[in-house]
Amino acid sequence: MSEKTATPVGTLIYSLEDVPPPGPSALAAFQHILAAIVGIVTPTLIIGGVLGLGSEVPYLIAMSLFVSGVATFIQCRRIGPVGSGLLSLQGTSFAFLGAVLAAGFAVKGRGGTPQDILAMIFGLCLVGCLVEIVLSQFIGKLGRIITPTVTGIVITIIGLSLVKVGFTDFAGGATAGESLGDPINLLLGFFVVAVILVLSFHGNPMIRISAIMLGLVAGFVLALVLGKVDFSNFGSGPVFALPMPARYGFDFDLALFLPIAFIYLITAIETTGDLTANSVIAGEPVKGDLYLSRIKGGVLADGINSGLAALFNTFPNTTFSQNNGVIQMTGVASRHVGYYIAGFLVVLGFLPIIGSTFLLLPKPVLGGATLVLFGTIAVAGIRILATEEIDRRKAYIMAVSFGLGLGVTLVPDATQQLPDFVRQVFATPITLSGLSAILLTLLIPEKAEHPAPAGSSSEGAVPAA
Repeated sequence: MSEKTATPVGTLIYSLEDVPPPGPSALAAFQHILAAIVGIVTPTLIIGGVLGLGSEVPYLIAMSLFVSGVATFIQCRRIGPVGSGLLSLQGTSFAFLGAVLAAGFAVKGRGGTPQDILAMIFGLCLVGCLVEIVLSQFIGKLGRIITPTVTGIVITIIGLSLVKVGFTDFAGGATAGESLGDPINLLLGFFVVAVILVLSFHGNPMIRISAIMLGLVAGFVLALVLGKVDFSNFGSGPVFALPMPARYGFDFDLALFLPIAFIYLITAIETTGDLTANSVIAGEPVKGDLYLSRIKGGVLADGINSGLAALFNTFPNTTFSQNNGVIQMTGVASRHVGYYIAGFLVVLGFLPIIGSTFLLLPKPVLGGATLVLFGTIAVAGIRILATEEIDRRKAYIMAVSFGLGLGVTLVPDATQQLPDFVRQVFATPITLSGLSAILLTLLIPEKAEHPAPAGSSSEGAVPAA
């Protein structure tokens, strides 16, 4: 028999299957979009800026919003076995940034054009979604391999490895040249961080949830005052555009594929956690057949939606955890609100002018926000690790995995003499640390620790150097 969570349904204004009137539904949907829109478009902004995708970026941002809408509808509606049937918003995943950027740099290093870069990235992501689609049917057994220790290590490395990207923008951006580190750039970056911190501890829950977006708005206003906003290219592209499937074509490279496939494995576990938290807040079961069916359907939708993302020229999608906070704040857990969210996002997806608006953000303003976001990802990984009792075995798994992952981040030339295929796989910190964590988890037996001497209180401690 399934069990209800400790959250009483009575605390909700609208529960999962309730159908709120259009007014409250639209208001709740707007709050979800306000909390999520920065997360949806920021990965595209970063990828476009770092890889030099130029005029393609507004269209890519529009597609990220369009696909997020379609994916949210699938996740909330539950079409056959696909979807969780919960109020769960989908958006572009930050977890893939490192692997996607690595693939893009590899193609760029070969002399590839922006179109070549996008063809490779979307081809890799389209094939990679099959990994999550297959894993969705075995989600209950993945915990034997992808333990909290492995997941915590990988998520922490994802955050830490992306800090360089965020801090580069913070200082002015990769193309800043001699203005990199200009005091005005640093002032803008620190200002955005300060605004986000202040708002994150505000008494109003909606302001706390929207802190990142409000920080970007405040940073933009200050940049405008300081004359750091460039309007020269604004409005040069089309205001309206239709989605065009496979606009850039598809390419594939096995060595570049493996890191992306590994991230699909990790996001399957993350989605399970997000949907479980969603069930708790909605007062729905977190045990039994209904719960397991929702988890399987949600992870399956994650994979299919990421395939749609690649087909419609954007990056892999996943469930957004911050929207669980919106449900808790509003008391509206009705999945029918998800249809309104989906509709609004799809409409925004027809408007590349929205993407052009985001491109007005100066790099230091964006860098201030992404520095916080990437740091938050690392902290989320640390929190997962903190839930585990760190004995000697887990300490060494973490030590070796972090050492290797951060090692190739700090000294990327260390792998330059390896064969190309091997180098492309192991030069990615997420893949190297993740595979290390999995292999060590399997190879080091659970009872690998020696019993501590009688009266000793140092059980599980790592020997001092």
